[in-house]
Amino acid sequence: AVPGPSATTDATEPAAPPTEEPADPEASAPAATAEDPKTPADEITPATGTFTKKQKEYLKDRVPKGMDPAAVLQTGEETCAKLRYLVKADRDTAVGAIVTGEIPDAKDAVAGLCTQHQDLVDEAAYGYPDGKHSGKKLRPGVYRSASPTADCSWQIEGAGGKELASGASDTGKSRKITIPDSADTFTSTGCYAWLPEGAAG
Repeated sequence: AVPGPSATTDATEPAAPPTEEPADPEASAPAATAEDPKTPADEITPATGTFTKKQKEYLKDRVPKGMDPAAVLQTGEETCAKLRYLVKADRDTAVGAIVTGEIPDAKDAVAGLCTQHQDLVDEAAYGYPDGKHSGKKLRPGVYRSASPTADCSWQIEGAGGKELASGASDTGKSRKITIPDSADTFTSTGCYAWLPEGAAG
């Protein structure tokens, strides 16, 4: 009975760090991917079986030389599975996970493997993760918080740092804010992500 639980623990532990450490893979993966030579598309073959046309298209220009293409495909399929799970649980959390980078390769995986989730990626493109946002990255509109903590706060500033609006919520419930045209800076802490209300854009 002892080997079983420890094997289960070992299998569970590696699955958790990738979702808890999105910053490192996101920061290092593109640099490594951009520099490493890729396996030509016509040379991408699985160890056993075959890839579908859709899978081959996804793998094109993604498989570093010497790497098993099935491992690259599995990463994309796991991303799609995460999105499928999150959408069933709470759509706003799924979009928020893309906005925050918690699911760093969502855009590519959705475009190549699970196109039914394109609306999530499209909405996430107009959202804001916690942090400070200013300049051209700031878009006026109405936003709602997705999965805020019980320590969610925000501040909107205009020219010269003049406070236009601010607030806090200790309920953990979604809040709505309006970022006006006159806003120069939007800062959010503990709110996880802000998603656009209504039509994106």
